[in-house]
Amino acid sequence: MLKEYLLSDYKRYNINRITIGKLFFVFCSQPIPGLKFMTIFRLTQYYRKKNRLLFYIFFLWLRRLKVKYGFDISYRTQIGKGFYIGHFGSIVIHGDAIIGDNCNISQGITIGVSNYGRKIGVPTIGNNVFLGPNAGVFGKITIGNNVTVGANAVITEDIADGKTVLPAQTIILDKDLSSYYIHNIAE
Repeated sequence: MLKEYLLSDYKRYNINRITIGKLFFVFCSQPIPGLKFMTIFRLTQYYRKKNRLLFYIFFLWLRRLKVKYGFDISYRTQIGKGFYIGHFGSIVIHGDAIIGDNCNISQGITIGVSNYGRKIGVPTIGNNVFLGPNAGVFGKITIGNNVTVGANAVITEDIADGKTVLPAQTIILDKDLSSYYIHNIAE
């Protein structure tokens, strides 16, 4: 099962075979942050109940990569095969979230908990879902299969299969508020 998950992740990065040379490429020569992180993530999950010593080693390595790349993804998160992280930096995924197969996430996304209201809990995301830059998914909701979420969209309701979600239109006010934000101007 570990090999199947790792190979499916590598295929998303156009690497069809895992060899020593490919691992050197991914980890040392020209690091691919998302793939490097997911490799250690999968190994941490695999050894969690099989070998406590190896689990601890990979867990510490995963914690280091979290800080280095800005991926706050708990090893407890259920992530399906073929997970693709497009860009590194500022990615937060709650440890109880469930993510399906062949999902793409971009930089700045948050998949998080809602602590109040009728949607208390964390999201479940289907297969073949794309989350655009700075998208947010919050609460006990379900995002169906084959869903595209545009940049800066915030989702707090269920989304059916095969839908595209775009953020609200920009609102432009006819009022200059710059003086409230721009201080100590250089002259």
